[in-house]
Formats: sequence, C-alpha cells, structure tokens
Amino acid sequence: MKYVHEYRDAALVRGVIDEIRRTMTRPWTLMEICGGQTHSIVRYGLDQLLPAELELVHGPGCPVCVTPLELIDKALVIASRPDLIFCSYGDMLRVPGSGRDLFSVKAAGGDVRVVYSPLDAVTLAQKNPDKQVVFFAIGFETTAPPNVMSVLQARSLGLTNYSILVSHVRVPPAIHAILSSPTHRVQGFLLAGHVCAVMGYHEYPSLVEQFKVPMAVTGFEPLDIVLGVLETVKLLEAGRLEVHNAYSRAVTFEGNRAAQRTIREVFEDCDRKWRGIGAIPMSGWRLRSDFEAYNAEVKFDVGEVTTQESPLCIAGQILQGLKKPHECPAFGSMCTPEHPLGATMVSSEGACAAYYRYGRVLQ
Repeated sequence: MKYVHEYRDAALVRGVIDEIRRTMTRPWTLMEICGGQTHSIVRYGLDQLLPAELELVHGPGCPVCVTPLELIDKALVIASRPDLIFCSYGDMLRVPGSGRDLFSVKAAGGDVRVVYSPLDAVTLAQKNPDKQVVFFAIGFETTAPPNVMSVLQARSLGLTNYSILVSHVRVPPAIHAILSSPTHRVQGFLLAGHVCAVMGYHEYPSLVEQFKVPMAVTGFEPLDIVLGVLETVKLLEAGRLEVHNAYSRAVTFEGNRAAQRTIREVFEDCDRKWRGIGAIPMSGWRLRSDFEAYNAEVKFDVGEVTTQESPLCIAGQILQGLKKPHECPAFGSMCTPEHPLGATMVSSEGACAAYYRYGRVLQ
C-alpha cells in the first residue's frame, strides 16, 4: 500500500475538488467509461463531494455487464455438457441468462469452476486430458493479452482439449456509438486508465476531433479520478479539443506495443453486440481463422440462440449514461444482487451494484 495511500489522501482530494470548483464557470456533464471508476466514485463519495453543477454519468465500461445475453445462453449450453470443465471469473457466475445462470448449471451438476487467470484453465486442460476445458474470455482491451496468451500457450503445448468462448469488446467504438446518438448528454470523457495502459491513447484524438468532446486518461484511486475530472473541466472551460494524460505513471501515448502485437496475432476486429445497447460495428475481437480450433462456439456448434431481456431492466439506458440506477423502478426491490434482473446489478464493476452496495439511492 506504500504507493497507494497518497492517492487516497482526503486533503489532497479536497484540494483538487476546490480547484475544480474555482475552475468551473458553467455546468458540465462528464462520463467515466469504466465500471471500476464508477465503483471508486460511489464508494468514496466523489459524486457527492464534487460541485453540484458537475454531473458524472456512467458508461458501458463493465465487460460483464455488456456481454450479450445470447453469449451468456451459449455459455450455459456449453457448461452443461458432460465431460467438460467450464472456467470463468467469479462475477460471471451470477449474471442472468434468459432463464438461469452459471451457478444454476453448477448446482445441477455441471463442472463450472472459478479461475483467476486463463492460464489456470490451460493448466486444467493439461491435468484433465480426457475432458474439454473452456474458458469464458470476456473483457475489454485490458484482459485481451492474458486471454490470447492462453491460446498461444495451449497451442505450444499441443493441447486439443482447450478452447475459449470469446466476448471481447473495445472502448473506442463504444465511445463513437455513444457520441453518435442524438440523445447523448456527454460533454467530456474520463478514459479508462488500464485500457490505455495496454492500447495507449492514440485512437482517441480522432474521436475528439470528430465529436468536439475532450477526454482525459484517468486512473482509479480517488485522487486519480478528481485529477482526471479537473483536467477535463480545464479543457472544456478553455474550449480545447485534446486528450490529456492524467495517468502518466501507467500510460503512454503508444501503449504496450508488444501486447498489441500479440493481440493482433490471435484476434481480429469484428462487429459485436453489447448487452442492453445493441450491435456496434467493429467493436469487438474474435479469434482469427488460424486459431479456429480454439473457438468454443465453433467446436461445440452452439449456433444461434433467441433471447429476451427482462422488460423491467433499464441497464441499457444506464450503460449509455442516459439514466442512473436508482431511476429504475425495479432497483432494490425486484432487482437485487441476490435476485438480479440484469448484469449491472451483479458485476463487481456494475453501476447498479455500486449504487446498491454503497446505499446511493438519492442523488
């Protein structure tokens, strides 16, 4: 914690907030794109400490939340197969499909296991040559490097019983989709620092130029977030269309080129459907044809599935920054972490989960 405490120093945070207050001459609406930032904002009460004229709205940067319902249902079909080990991160197990979740499959006898790395799943495939092992590879650009490395590792080991179910999405196309909507309210963006640590931020200046919306690369601790807010407000107040790096201790303009090369070796761009939002062109990654043997959708021929979201869930509007969780009529009553209607209530990065956990009902 040696290098974390200073980024949670209340006096430093309040000092930056005072500077934000002095800098602002008019109301502004900013969107934090990352669910991890949303949780920090609500957990530390930053949304209540910032000037009332500054509104933070929550974006679609929770990979669990935006994993399409169809893919959840495909995961449930695959995980229910005999002689198969289905591996996933823990917060995916409670995400509801059309009628059940992965916990239900596990309770019914399916071999569903929580892992902490895709390489754990590769190890399981080595130790269980008589079983197929599938890893649920979800995430934004941040988790892509270990996911593709698991495929490369499986290939180098000659494993034929390992595959991944891919649901990778990318941030820049999502921002493009949000800003292309005539109903959006976003005037500035706080960019996800961990995504930019991998990919850099060279993709964002063109979005700033096209949509006339400034952005700041932002970290996750309270001081990181208010510094990102301050830099974005400064850009707005000065009328400057730029991308400012407020997370320079972890992010460079180019990003991690070695990681990017490895991603491109295994993945290629594709259209991707986002849960609650819909299809966004070229917003995802899929396995290249050279790696089709590791594609669980192809290997297990799950095909197309028909799904239907709960009509009570407004997660799509929340993920686009159009509404806050407490504005959902089901929030905290018909929809709770124990009985969720949508993924935003159960994911560790979901906005609804943050509001519920930290008692944020009224704004």
